Amino acid sequence: MIKHKDIASHSMYHSLESNLNNKFTLTCLLLLFLLPLVLLHLQRRRRQPKNPNLPPGPRGLPIIGNLLQLGPLPHRIFKTLSDAYGPLMHLRLGQLPTIIASSPHTARAILKTHDHKFCSRAPVVALRRLSYGGLGMAFTPNNARWKQARKLSMVELFSAKRTQYFKHVREQEVEALMSTISRARALGPVNLSEAFLCLLNNITCREVFGWRASGEGECARSGFHEMVAEGIALMGGFTAGDFFPTLERPLNALTGAHARIERCFIEFDKFLESELDSRTRQAGPEDDRDDFVSVLLRLQEDPSLDVPLTRDDIKALLMDLFFGGTDTAAATLVWGMTELVRCQRAMRRLQRELREGLGEGEKPVVEENDLERFPYLKQVVKETFRMHPPSVLLIPRECTEDCVIDGYDVRAGTRAFVNVWAIGRDPKTWDDPDEFRPERFENGDIDYKGQHFELLPFGAGRRVCPAVTLGEAIVKLALANVVRRFDWEPPEGTRREDVDTEEAFGLIVHKKSPLLLVARTPSY
Repeated sequence: MIKHKDIASHSMYHSLESNLNNKFTLTCLLLLFLLPLVLLHLQRRRRQPKNPNLPPGPRGLPIIGNLLQLGPLPHRIFKTLSDAYGPLMHLRLGQLPTIIASSPHTARAILKTHDHKFCSRAPVVALRRLSYGGLGMAFTPNNARWKQARKLSMVELFSAKRTQYFKHVREQEVEALMSTISRARALGPVNLSEAFLCLLNNITCREVFGWRASGEGECARSGFHEMVAEGIALMGGFTAGDFFPTLERPLNALTGAHARIERCFIEFDKFLESELDSRTRQAGPEDDRDDFVSVLLRLQEDPSLDVPLTRDDIKALLMDLFFGGTDTAAATLVWGMTELVRCQRAMRRLQRELREGLGEGEKPVVEENDLERFPYLKQVVKETFRMHPPSVLLIPRECTEDCVIDGYDVRAGTRAFVNVWAIGRDPKTWDDPDEFRPERFENGDIDYKGQHFELLPFGAGRRVCPAVTLGEAIVKLALANVVRRFDWEPPEGTRREDVDTEEAFGLIVHKKSPLLLVARTPSY
């Protein structure tokens, strides 16, 4: 007969044996994943020149390199490291040799001097999948398809003529935003983060498809907003497979990144297919619509194109429009209002310019034709871009040929980030860089369209954002109307200087918490 003590001992033995087996299994799996990385690391070291003159940078750990140093806000970590190691810094992020440019001089080297060698996009997993394998314009490698997509975008989608054509759309949607704020303010603080995102989604949907994302006359969230937000979140992050390309599939399968990206892609692709099918069925000689979908479908029939425009090409371009067109301007508007409410002096000066320039209530809204009359508005927008560039590290590039920058060797295959956030906070370029001071742009010498490397919110060179003029018009128009129509204060109990500026990192850096402000009728 077996005693209770024997049963307990037997049970403990099997429990211990099971734990040991589980630990052994996990150890074996870990070794299985790490062994290829170790072998690749050793092989790469044997192939590399004995003494490459790499840019300075912190030493990394075996296998993972400097990954543990990234933190939740990489642009701030990169600036701190660059302050110690210099404006051109070398890191190893997993398997990826990486350089960080953190000064106007080194940014110029990558974006202009060696632009032809850094013109290709780094193969980031989410960007590659959501751009239909590297189609479209924003995330495509440097090839014939990208050159054609860029040409079509510049000539057909973002030309001055096309921007002017949609002026009435932007003005109508800003009026809808004003009505929404007027209703919402009676209930308490207004969520401007939500309001601006809805504004941009409505404008983008009307320009692309000809319909609004919100209900008629409203500026409110819908299911469409959630779909776009998920895509933007995925495109702004890195997966484990991005840092270890040779193990991309198993790592992203284990972490769930692959499944999440695939779900988003399938949902968005289904939506785009439905829209294109609907538009194709409605097409005919009497269809005179001139939104972006109509333009692209007409171009698809153009036999003079160097590269045929496929259905996937069109869907990838539409992805670019949504992911690049909504978040950038919405984030800029939130940051602009955040800084203005924190700096009462700047807010009052801008309100005085807008209210005196158009008269107190003589015109219900500021129109785009009025914007050139407001120089301080332009300075506020520039200062917002300096302190809060939407894409703080720009979209990563990949070096395709060996080159030398400032005497340092940069090898083909190196990933390159331009830290435009650090450039905008560089005390060598800007006095009191952490202070919101729009007056620093009074002389108008510095602009943000890619010619001045001190201010690069939209990049420069071949990869400069082609929609700068369109984005600029939306930001100025919305900001002018919101500031002119209402007086803005923090919620009760919050001082102006205590309105937080904490960031949430991504492809576009947003304010981490929603911007809630009290809107009051102006006293004039």
